[in-house]
Amino acid sequence: MLISILSWIWIASGLILMLLVLLHSPKGDGMGGLAASGSSMFSSASSAEATLNKATWLTLSIFLGLAVILSAGWLV
Repeated sequence: MLISILSWIWIASGLILMLLVLLHSPKGDGMGGLAASGSSMFSSASSAEATLNKATWLTLSIFLGLAVILSAGWLV
C-alpha cells in the first residue's frame, strides 16, 4: 500500500518537474544569439524566477529521493 502511494507521488513529482523546467525562461539565444547585437547576456533574476528555481529544486529532490527509496527496496 505504501509503495503504491509513493509510486504515485513519484510519478506526479516527475510530471510537475517537467512542467517547472518548461516554465523557466531561456538563459541564452542559442545559435541565433551569435549574430544578434545589443542583447544583454547577463540579466538579474526576478522574484518569480527565484521562486520557480526553488520549486524546481524542491520537486527535483522529492523526485530523486523517492527514486532512491523505491529502487532500493527498503519498503518491502
